[in-house]
Amino acid sequence: MSDQTTPSAVAARARKPRGVAVAGLAASMFLVVLGVAMVNLAGPAIRTGLGLSAAELTMVASGYLVALAGPLLLGGRLADVLGGRKVFLAGMAVYLAASVACALALSGPVLIAARVAQGIGASLLMPSSLVLLLALYETAAERTRAMGMWGTITGAGSLLGVFLGGTLTELLGWESVFWAPVPFGIVSAIAVWRSVPAFPGRPGPFDVAGAVTITVGVSGLALGMVLAPETGWSAPGTLIALVVGVASFAAFVVAERRCAHPLVPLTVLRRQPVVTAAAVMLLLGATLMSLLFFLPLYQQEVLGMSALATGMGQLPIAAMIIVGSATAPLLATQIGPARALPAGLVPLLAGLLWLVLNPATDGFSAHLLGAFLLIGTGLGLSTTNAVTMAVRDSGEGESGLISGLISTGQQLGGAVGLAALAGLAIGAAGANGDISFTTAFLAQTTLILTALALSLIPPARPKPAPATAGPR
Repeated sequence: MSDQTTPSAVAARARKPRGVAVAGLAASMFLVVLGVAMVNLAGPAIRTGLGLSAAELTMVASGYLVALAGPLLLGGRLADVLGGRKVFLAGMAVYLAASVACALALSGPVLIAARVAQGIGASLLMPSSLVLLLALYETAAERTRAMGMWGTITGAGSLLGVFLGGTLTELLGWESVFWAPVPFGIVSAIAVWRSVPAFPGRPGPFDVAGAVTITVGVSGLALGMVLAPETGWSAPGTLIALVVGVASFAAFVVAERRCAHPLVPLTVLRRQPVVTAAAVMLLLGATLMSLLFFLPLYQQEVLGMSALATGMGQLPIAAMIIVGSATAPLLATQIGPARALPAGLVPLLAGLLWLVLNPATDGFSAHLLGAFLLIGTGLGLSTTNAVTMAVRDSGEGESGLISGLISTGQQLGGAVGLAALAGLAIGAAGANGDISFTTAFLAQTTLILTALALSLIPPARPKPAPATAGPR
């Protein structure tokens, strides 16, 4: 089936199958979130089964995030240029093949390598799915509602992920969490291939230099931050990765200034809503990914909960993500996305503070329930409103770019934040390889406090148009 379709044919097809098309796209995000949630729940079992250290287990999670963050902008731009459906299907194929490789891994290095491949597939899958969704919903009001639905589906993935992660790990072993997303991916790919209109790409000159430098820059910076806690800041590998990352970022800025058709037009970075949303999403990504990593370990190793009980205990977080995401469009409509964003960060901050103060009693408690309810609500509200604020006014051919920027901020924050917080928490626990969970939760609280401060910066006032002389 060709990816070149006339605008009238695209419009005609877009109306008829939109429900099925959105369901297929939603299933792709569902499986990515489902996979992340399940892998985090299976972390202790993976560590035991393959004999991994705490640092190696961190690499299983952060290696995926580094590989996801690096090519995200490239993936978004490819979706704009080549057509979202082509890039979507290619990303799904890579993701599913890597999932199978993860399930068959017999050692830590093999699992880490397969997780890297899984991240690369997701870096094509995530921005292209959002490009196709935004193409199906054209007005700002429709996109606000679509982002609420998107966040609700993400929450549903988390909800099922934390339940299945604990259940499958306990009944079938950790390998099952990598097999489980495969049928969801197959169904999603078939639905998208059969029902999503073949929106034509925008062929033209492609900014190769920008694509290479930004991919290397993000990957190098993220890799250096991941290596630092384990090998040290002065280790050759860490220094080389950081230097390459910084140098590539500098080269990227130069390339974009000189390019007639840049990968990231620097004018986009002058839009305060986009910049604010990207910065907040970076901090939210660092908090969310590290929280998903630390919470299962905390519940099982400190509170003595089983894998199944841990998954059941996290259901309130996932349920409130759904509620918060569904409520976010209503809040944004009433008070505007710029005000709705800090309003969503407040319950998240309160929940993290409550988690820090949670007494380390055995099993699940009312304190933990209260913290989880606030954390889930805040994550649903703030994540959905940050994305909405950035993409709701995107112009033609910009949806892939802006969604790629926001996703890159979130995933780079996740990779760097998880590595940095794991280093802090492991270091604070001493030389015995344990984790200081209080240190981890305090660091997450600091990140969200910073995000709240950024979200409260008032928007810049538009410059008045220059006066024109009237007729003489």
